[in-house]
Amino acid sequence: MINKIAHSAGEAVAEIFDGATILISGFGEAGSPIELIHALVDQGTGNLTIVSNNAGSGHVGLAALIENRQVKKIICSFPRTAISVVFPEMYRKGEIELELVPQGTLAERIRAAGAGIPAFYTPTSVNTTLAKGKETKVFNGKTYVLEHALSADFSLVKCHAADKYGNLTYNKTARNFGPVMCMAAKTTIVQAKKILELGQIDPECVITPGIFVKKVVEISDPADESLLVAENRRYPWI
Repeated sequence: MINKIAHSAGEAVAEIFDGATILISGFGEAGSPIELIHALVDQGTGNLTIVSNNAGSGHVGLAALIENRQVKKIICSFPRTAISVVFPEMYRKGEIELELVPQGTLAERIRAAGAGIPAFYTPTSVNTTLAKGKETKVFNGKTYVLEHALSADFSLVKCHAADKYGNLTYNKTARNFGPVMCMAAKTTIVQAKKILELGQIDPECVITPGIFVKKVVEISDPADESLLVAENRRYPWI
């Protein structure tokens, strides 16, 4: 019988290899799979390309992965916020690469990958530096920029509830990029606040079908990233 449950975050991320491209869910701190990211920090996997909405906050989660020198490049929409300290400093020193992508374009590039669409045209970024070197085309008198789909080796996603088949539900805004990232990666690894018995999730309420998920680990008491940042905590914990 199909059973996609992993027994720990470390076991869940064990197959992630050096040089992998990883999609990481989260809208700021909402929906960020902090325990999976910390397990990746512990594992020490390096030379990673990370695709995420932002570049982390404080010194935990994605910021900790970056600070531990495990990320060579980040593809994101908001590399700098009021509470991001790690990425801006490393970028100024030339220690990490950045590909800046408008948020709607980032979401659509990921969604297109999951849907098997290799590229699409968008008016976003026309006549800006973000369009430099990219193909453009005019439709009905309006210029559009060609953007390519964005797939990955792995995705790390946080959900609210799952079952052992990998069917997922999300908690409001914490859904954010999760569903499209699950579809766009070769291997999707999910942390769930609770794992339910088969049949306990109403099929009409399933957001991500289990066919897109390889592993699920239950993290019943996930860390509050906002609180950790406010307390200036650092991972690994010191």
